[in-house]
Amino acid sequence: MATLTIGTSGTTPRPIKQASGDNYLALSAMNFDGVTELPEVLEQEVERFGKRTISGFLSMVGAEMPMASDRVVWSEQGRLHAAFTITVDLDDQDAADGATIAADAAGVTGAVQSQLLAIGQTIIITKGANEVKGRIKSVDTSAGTFGFEVYGAANAAALNPADATVDLASCKMFIFGSEYKKGSAKSGVSVEPAVTTFNNKPIILRDHYAVDASDLAQIGWIEVTTEAGATGYLWYMKAESEARLRFMDHIEMAMVEAEAGGSGAGSAGAAGFDGMEGLFAAIESRGIQYSGTDFDGAGGLSQFDDLLAELDKQGSIEENMLFLDRAKSLEIDNMLAAQNSYGAGGTSYGVFENDENIALNLGFSGFRRGSYDFYKTDWKYLNDSTTRGFTGGIDGVLVPAGTSSVYDEILGQNISRPFLHVRFRANQSEDRRMKSWVTGSAGGNFTSADDVMEVHYLSERTLCVQAANNFVLFK
Repeated sequence: MATLTIGTSGTTPRPIKQASGDNYLALSAMNFDGVTELPEVLEQEVERFGKRTISGFLSMVGAEMPMASDRVVWSEQGRLHAAFTITVDLDDQDAADGATIAADAAGVTGAVQSQLLAIGQTIIITKGANEVKGRIKSVDTSAGTFGFEVYGAANAAALNPADATVDLASCKMFIFGSEYKKGSAKSGVSVEPAVTTFNNKPIILRDHYAVDASDLAQIGWIEVTTEAGATGYLWYMKAESEARLRFMDHIEMAMVEAEAGGSGAGSAGAAGFDGMEGLFAAIESRGIQYSGTDFDGAGGLSQFDDLLAELDKQGSIEENMLFLDRAKSLEIDNMLAAQNSYGAGGTSYGVFENDENIALNLGFSGFRRGSYDFYKTDWKYLNDSTTRGFTGGIDGVLVPAGTSSVYDEILGQNISRPFLHVRFRANQSEDRRMKSWVTGSAGGNFTSADDVMEVHYLSERTLCVQAANNFVLFK
């Protein structure tokens, strides 16, 4: 029997060894620091598959915070500058004066995008290696078109080649400034900040563990002293502890794998199970997907640099965490090793308070490329033969470290939140982060006539993936 001191965590030690719902101790929450004797039951079995739980990913990269509604809603600001894909219509080879804005990748029409344009803005239009600079002279927001005049008329011909097979729809344009005459009237365009609203709904996860009264002899007891000075006993069951660990794993896997239910006939959504947007689904919808060649092959470093170029287009967040399966992790190891010890000692470990030892103890290795620091670790979930390691399909994720500022639609104010975090249902009277309770007629409980003791588990939560455009999914 072990004796230890615990904090006041909702459990109440009893002076006698009587199992009840309020003196159960979850082994996963225990801290045995300084305790030299462990309960005997923990020594009876060999973990032939090592540490079997796969949870811990979300605790490394995010945070958990309460919510009191059926849905969490947040808004993310768009870009400060605008870029356009256009089709150029030239009247002749000397003066370009017409362009039609194409709908962007998100389906935003040219008519909407043209509202960002104003007479007098100076622009750059490119077609392959050819470039033309000009000034907008007219805008038709209803048609999604604009007219422009070039600064170097001879250059206009580059956008209208004689070869009719060349697709002009791939012309690209961005605004780089403006030019007006002396004494010009008010001009330019008043632009409201572009925002996109996202939301996610919590899901309810449940499970239970049952044991008949005859098997309650499996109960183990631990003598404790609370911080308030109370002494007594708390009870646990080995098998129940494993059931609880399995449920906690399911909670984490659900946050990673969940998908919205849909609304078609025969779908989960049509049956009233709305699902939610998990991590993989969020990145597939709004983030970067990498399915290129292996990093340790020929040109592997160049492939990695292509990924950096994509990150540059998004937010250029300097510190990023890589959670990878074994194969992808070794690819990066081999890539770095091939660079003559490139990256050794070349990272600041800022996310770990600049302590390399902390990073290594948590299983991370760091390296730097360009202006980015990367902290890499193996993700057991992707390797375990009873989870994603069995089916494959996902090689890893890149998660930006730090926080982002978003507008919380519920609170009505800007807030700073980790890029990846969990919201669970809770208020003053009900906390649904991780509930457990005991029913039955055994172990001091008298809630039914069944000669059993049942331990129930419930959690209601959702995942917020903010600024998903900075995340990467390796497939």
